[in-house]
Amino acid sequence: MADPGDELVFAPLGGVGEIGMNLGLYGLGTERRREWIAVDVGVAFAGEELPGVDLIMPDIRYLIEERRNLLGIVLTHAHEDHFGALIDLWPRLRVPVYATPFTAALFEAKRKGEPGAIDVPIKEIPLNGKINLGPFHIEFVSMAHSIPESNGLIIKTRHGTVLHTGDWKIDPTPVIGPPTDEKRLRALGDEGCLALLGDSTNAVREGRSPSEKDVADVLAELIRTAPGRVGVTTFASNVARIRAVAEAAAECGREVVLVGRAMERVAQVARETGYLDDINEFRSLDTYGYLPPDKVVALCTGSQGEPRAALARIAQDQHPLVTFSRGDRVIFSSRAIPGNEKAVMRVINGLVSQGVEVITDRTHLVHVSGHPRRAELEEMISWVRPQILIPVHGEPLHLHEHAALARRAGVGKVLTCRNGDLVKLAPDGPAIVDEVPAGRLYKDGSLLVDAAERTVPDRRRLGFAGIVSVALALTDRGELVGDPEIAVTGIPDKDADGNPIVERALEAVLDALESMPRPRRRDPEAVAEAARRAVRSAVGAAWNKKPMCHVHVLTV
Repeated sequence: MADPGDELVFAPLGGVGEIGMNLGLYGLGTERRREWIAVDVGVAFAGEELPGVDLIMPDIRYLIEERRNLLGIVLTHAHEDHFGALIDLWPRLRVPVYATPFTAALFEAKRKGEPGAIDVPIKEIPLNGKINLGPFHIEFVSMAHSIPESNGLIIKTRHGTVLHTGDWKIDPTPVIGPPTDEKRLRALGDEGCLALLGDSTNAVREGRSPSEKDVADVLAELIRTAPGRVGVTTFASNVARIRAVAEAAAECGREVVLVGRAMERVAQVARETGYLDDINEFRSLDTYGYLPPDKVVALCTGSQGEPRAALARIAQDQHPLVTFSRGDRVIFSSRAIPGNEKAVMRVINGLVSQGVEVITDRTHLVHVSGHPRRAELEEMISWVRPQILIPVHGEPLHLHEHAALARRAGVGKVLTCRNGDLVKLAPDGPAIVDEVPAGRLYKDGSLLVDAAERTVPDRRRLGFAGIVSVALALTDRGELVGDPEIAVTGIPDKDADGNPIVERALEAVLDALESMPRPRRRDPEAVAEAARRAVRSAVGAAWNKKPMCHVHVLTV
């Protein structure tokens, strides 16, 4: 019998109210003594609004505080938004990590490719395997998705059973791996499911997501009918798409060349784990130029317009070994992630300017989502018949639409939450009963920076209005030694009248010093502040923008 106050709770630290950066916690026990498991430790990708930031990660300070009670981290699959933060954050936790074979192998390949990354021991779990972590009894259940071995988690506790879906869709012909395990999910519904915490990404889209087999058929026809070279770009992790391209190439006597390190890494792991069995070996990059145009397919990274990826370099004619020319065909077997549209269009325009035929999902079924649309969400609910449904993995609109759909489908209790909410699932749930610390960390070069720090706002200001640097020397009596040194960065050279802005800044510094009482000039901090204010005001009057200003005062 459970102790008074014993509860099953859920606390998302990322991935709720946003797409990406997934990290969910499940806790069992009383408020003062609770054991936890973490599901996924993912990243989100920074856009132009975060200059210099490479990745966004969940703030795990709450988990660090609860580390003694954290029983382990369970990974649902190997997409970056589900396991991409593990290398950086695991050293702060050092708890067991559990994953199925492909996820474990891809993580290890990624870790070896990052200089200085410490060893993260992962406990490999077979497909449909089970593990016991304290009071949590966890069963992996196969879900079709756009990467091998995406798993839902059936989490059994003394308060009932939770289905954490992970990323999924209903695809009867997924090209590789098993389809979503309808039989097991229906059995879960018969056993009784307390709560379903489910993927909401496509909750605004009607119908069903098409199958990977449909895409494979279209790719085969496009490759077969191409007159010259063929390039295909897709997410490197989409092994089903890699296999489909390889099979299509073999059917028409073409060789596949992998272009991009991420593609090479995933393909190697896929071979090691059996997902490319019976597929011809891929040719090395240096053979590309020797193969006849009608005998080659280049499988490229860069589907999201990443400037350093293979396809962007090819589009700018800057790749050392791979080129396309008039009459060649490039297929974008992907869809631009929101925020990447401009970068993708730059690549497309670069290819079109070279005379290349570019094919996208605008005109052909060359990409399908790995997430469920509304009819699939309804079907999952009918299989599992949860008492409670909590939408996760989506922006607010997605969560709202998933919740409304669940209510119409007859789910008795539906709750929407956000990152940092502590949700009681049982007994007498669901209810938001508290908050836990939640936030963001920025991967900035080799450092993890708290999002609350001034680093990024200062960079935005630098990008908007530049900086003025002032250096001046004073005697201990407050007298100026020589002329101040002034340097400007990111500021126009001259004002509207043609006067150098540096000279206006210099005059402002001298005037500010002249107007200060002599005793005040002996205070370096007071001098620096007076000069800073004067420079910003003078440059602002000349330019109608106020730059950042740093003043260094040396006493001699």
